[in-house]
Amino acid sequence: MQARMTNPAYVLPAALKGIGSIFQAIGEGGLPAELAEIVGLRASQINGCSACVHGHTANLRKAGASEERIAAVAAWRKAPFFTDAERAALQLAERMTRLADRSEEPVPDALWDEVAGHFDEKELSALILTVSVTNMFNRLNTTIKEPAGTTWG
Repeated sequence: MQARMTNPAYVLPAALKGIGSIFQAIGEGGLPAELAEIVGLRASQINGCSACVHGHTANLRKAGASEERIAAVAAWRKAPFFTDAERAALQLAERMTRLADRSEEPVPDALWDEVAGHFDEKELSALILTVSVTNMFNRLNTTIKEPAGTTWG
């Protein structure tokens, strides 16, 4: 399988520079890297982005995440492998990703309060940006049919 075109982030160098700045800011937020990969994996699963699912899975393995945790991300509600903070982050990631799937408020106050109870403002900012950037890349990659196994950087 081959992509339809070069990833737009590479075609337009200013875009890649901006994305790099966002990733730098996320890194400064103090969000645990494994959690960032878990929420990225979940958003990518929802969006059907094979390139990102592959990438997040590979990153989780490199970080030492257990195969049980990686395999259970899609069914996190019923799996015992996640902390309360991770569950809150996964719930937020799903709500942020499925904006059009609901008739009620996308991120209700009760969820916001739960997430904010687990993360300080910097970590919460990094979490929100991580999910947002993941959704952007999911949309880019599914549009250009970026194949699983693609490496960037």
